[in-house]
Amino acid sequence: MRRNYLFLLVIASLCVISTPAHSDVLSDQSKMVLVKTITGDISPKSVRSSGTGLVSAHNMMYQHSVTIYDSNTFELLKSVSDSVQLSKFGASKYSTVFKGAPVEGAFSPDGEYLYVTNYAMYGKGFNREGHDTCSPASKYDSSFLYRINLGSYEIDAVYPVGTVPKVVEVTPDNKYLLVSNWCSYDLNVISVATQKTIKTIKIGRYPRGIAVSNDSKYAYIAEMGGNRIHVINLGDFSRSYIPIGSNPRAIVLSPDNSTLYVTMNASGKVASWNLLTNKQGKSVTTGKAARSLAVSSDGSALFVVNFVSNTVSKVRTSDMKVLQTIKACNEPIGVAFDVPTQRTWVACYGGSIKIFDNK
Repeated sequence: MRRNYLFLLVIASLCVISTPAHSDVLSDQSKMVLVKTITGDISPKSVRSSGTGLVSAHNMMYQHSVTIYDSNTFELLKSVSDSVQLSKFGASKYSTVFKGAPVEGAFSPDGEYLYVTNYAMYGKGFNREGHDTCSPASKYDSSFLYRINLGSYEIDAVYPVGTVPKVVEVTPDNKYLLVSNWCSYDLNVISVATQKTIKTIKIGRYPRGIAVSNDSKYAYIAEMGGNRIHVINLGDFSRSYIPIGSNPRAIVLSPDNSTLYVTMNASGKVASWNLLTNKQGKSVTTGKAARSLAVSSDGSALFVVNFVSNTVSKVRTSDMKVLQTIKACNEPIGVAFDVPTQRTWVACYGGSIKIFDNK
C-alpha cells in the first residue's frame, strides 16, 4: 500500500516519540540517542531507507526474509519471504520453489519497488553455495536479484546475476540497476526498461560498495580485494580509477557529489576523496572493521558501524573528526540514515535493529 507522506507526518506528530523536522536538526552538532530496539525473526545484514517512510532489513539465509518497517512508528509492515518460483519469471529450468538469502536492498527512485540481492539460492539445481573466499574459478552457483512490489509486498520480478551478489543500486534516473558480484569479480548493469543485463563489467577481486552520482552519469565501485575505486562512465561504460587504499568496502557520496567517503575494512578507517580536485582527503579511524556507512541529509556527518568493536561512530565531514562513538550491539554491520525522521538505523547481525535519534 502506497503511503501519503503528509498523512504520515500528521500521525507521527501524535506519537510519543516525535519526529523532528529537517530544520530542527543540525547533524554535526547533535548526539545519537537510542530510541528503539527492534527484535523478532530477523538477522539483518543491512538496512535501507526509502526516504519516503519505509526502512527495509535484509535477513540472509538465517531467516529467509526481507522485513519492511514504517520509519516513523517503527511498525513492522510486512515480512516478505524470499521463497519464489523462478520458472514463473522465465527461468524455465527451475521448476520448483526456491529460497534466497537477502543481503542488501535499494529502493527505486519512484518509490514503487525494492530490489534485493541474494547471497545464494536454495533448491533443486543449486548445489554449490557461494563462499566469502572465492573466485570465478570456484564455479559456485550464480544467483538472482529480486524485485519487491511495494504496493503488494510481493516479489514480482527476478533477474539472473553473478555469483554471491552483494550490493545493488538504482541509478537516480531509474535507467539502470547495478549489482556487484563478490565471487564473479564483476558488475551487472541491468536495464530497468528491458529487465535484461546489458553489460557485465569486470572489476577484480571482491567487488562490493556502489555509489551513483546524482546526475546518473557515473558509478563508483569498491574493489574490496584491492586498493581502488572503479569509476564507470554510464554513458559509454569507459572507466577510470581512484587509488583510495587497501580494502575499500562501502561507499557514499556527499549530497552535492563533491566528496566520496569509503570505509576501509581492514584498517578500520573512513577515507575521503575530493572529486573536484581528484585528490585524497582526510581519513579517520572509527573502530575495528569499519563496515557500512551513511551520510546525513545535510552532508555534515557520517554514521559508521564498526563490526568488531561493536560500535557506531558519528564523524564530522568538514574535518573528518569522530564526534561520538557508542556501543551499539554485537556485530553491527549495516546502517541507514532516514531523511524524513533524521534517525539512524543500525543493523545488528545477531538479530536486532537499533534506531537512534540525532538530538
